[in-house]
Amino acid sequence: MQDDEILIGEGVALSTGAAPVTLRMLSGLIDLIVYGATALFSFLAIANTLGPLLNGAAWRAVAILTVVATLVLLPATVETLTRGLSMGRLAVGLRVVRDDGGPISFRHSFIRAFVGLAEIYMTWGMIAVTSSMVSARGKRLGDILAGTYAMRVRGGAKALPPLTMPPHLAQWAAQADMRRLPDGLALTSRMFLARAAALRPDSRARLGTELANRVLEHVSPPPPDGTHPEYAIAAVLAERAGREYRLELRRQERAAADEARVGALPYGITDAEN
Repeated sequence: MQDDEILIGEGVALSTGAAPVTLRMLSGLIDLIVYGATALFSFLAIANTLGPLLNGAAWRAVAILTVVATLVLLPATVETLTRGLSMGRLAVGLRVVRDDGGPISFRHSFIRAFVGLAEIYMTWGMIAVTSSMVSARGKRLGDILAGTYAMRVRGGAKALPPLTMPPHLAQWAAQADMRRLPDGLALTSRMFLARAAALRPDSRARLGTELANRVLEHVSPPPPDGTHPEYAIAAVLAERAGREYRLELRRQERAAADEARVGALPYGITDAEN
């Protein structure tokens, strides 16, 4: 068993759906044309508008700002707003996701775009291609540092069914202490539950038991005796998703409260009603 894929007894690999290097190269070429053209047109527009007013130092500053804005900030913003898409990925059917299969944030997108400035534009893509060819999931350096990879979303399998909490394990899961699952294990377990019905009974039982044992290494106390491995996996994944959702809600509530407090004039004192 590996973090990226798992080989069952029938010789079938449950993989993460990582995109091949060829599709990543085609996607990157399209993005290179789009963002490169945007940078060029932006620089020419600034030159036509402010050219007579700029000296040598100002021109260098404008060039740096144009490159950063169009080749770093713009791609990072587009990926964040579209949840991992870009013009090139949309054309070839790819999406950038976290290592655990979740949507990326601005932090992931910014790291990828910033590193891409060196490994794609400054080296004509040689570093990115080399890294993608030797990586298990076709990752370039930006993906390795950000904890992301490109997933195929067109022509692949159907969307995974939603996770449901087994009712008889809800109380145990709510009270259990759960450490963070490794990204590869969490994603492999999720895909196993979605495809378990298509496996042979003996392979399904063997694989389910093996995955459940690995998952329960991160949970204390263990589930009640006699719990089916697939129910145990489903309970852990569902509870894990629920806890992350509640944490995000609390984070958003705190952020909204802080924003309202900062916006009050003066700080911390609400405006008087007129």
